[in-house]
Amino acid sequence: MSWARPIGVLPCASRAGAVLRASLVPTAPMCRLFGFRSVINSQVHRSLVSADNALGVQSRRHPDGWGVAYYVGGAPHLIKSADQAMTDQIFQRVSGVVASDTVVAHIRRATQGSLSPLNSHPFQFGRWIFAHNGNVTGFATVRAELLARVHPTFRRFVLGETDSELLFYLVLTHLERRASVHQKVSVDDLAAAAVDAVAEVVDLVGPICPDPLGDPNETYLTFIVTNGEIIVGHQGGKPLFYSTYKRQCPDRDACPSFSAECERATVSGFVNHLVLSSEPLHGENIWLELEVGQLVGVDERMRLRQFEPGGSSAA
Repeated sequence: MSWARPIGVLPCASRAGAVLRASLVPTAPMCRLFGFRSVINSQVHRSLVSADNALGVQSRRHPDGWGVAYYVGGAPHLIKSADQAMTDQIFQRVSGVVASDTVVAHIRRATQGSLSPLNSHPFQFGRWIFAHNGNVTGFATVRAELLARVHPTFRRFVLGETDSELLFYLVLTHLERRASVHQKVSVDDLAAAAVDAVAEVVDLVGPICPDPLGDPNETYLTFIVTNGEIIVGHQGGKPLFYSTYKRQCPDRDACPSFSAECERATVSGFVNHLVLSSEPLHGENIWLELEVGQLVGVDERMRLRQFEPGGSSAA
């Protein structure tokens, strides 16, 4: 049983019909996140380009860069740019060929750092991919301290100027204390590392702003992190929605992976897809809204895991 409330009906996240539309919750201008983990490879062209509220369309209001990460044979492929997605031919081409069981995409509206591919999201280390929607208040004054808290193994890979990249490496720093980031990692350890990294930032700069319409210079720490097998989304003040099932799957008679969990909240604990987005997607999927501090994810077997603020499991 999910602890989040359903807010509406939206599309198949595990196929090429996922569509972003206007959020049911108005927000101040910020970045946009999109990610999914699925039991089958899925194309993302409609979500990124052709829908009325696709990420590319949103780049008109979030024009400071874009990135798409996807996995092939377990290895991440990352393409990103400092250009506006909707006018970038590379973005158009990439969105047309991407088909994967794990994808993370990001449209940037800069709060920290110049417009540069190094500052565009997602960020990558080995198999790990990370994208952030938010800000660390007073980042210029705490950057050196945050960087000092990153494990030396990761510190030398910090190439950009953003708070987001440091947050990524703080998550990996805390994860490395539990399990090698180059080996198999549990979703529980990843969620705990995310919570610890957030707590470290909050310890330095003060609490997360709970108002999505608040001053964009306040602290917001909403993000998605994955290694292609497990994925976790954290609601850190900016909205994050997730979906695991549809009102009715249009491919129910043809999809070899169709199961009861495709059209209802999971009873077994397993799902066929988890999609995460800053905004609900238009279509058949039932969407749930995370509250501040909550996390949701799936493990390598596609078992849904839900975590309350502080990281305690709600599953």
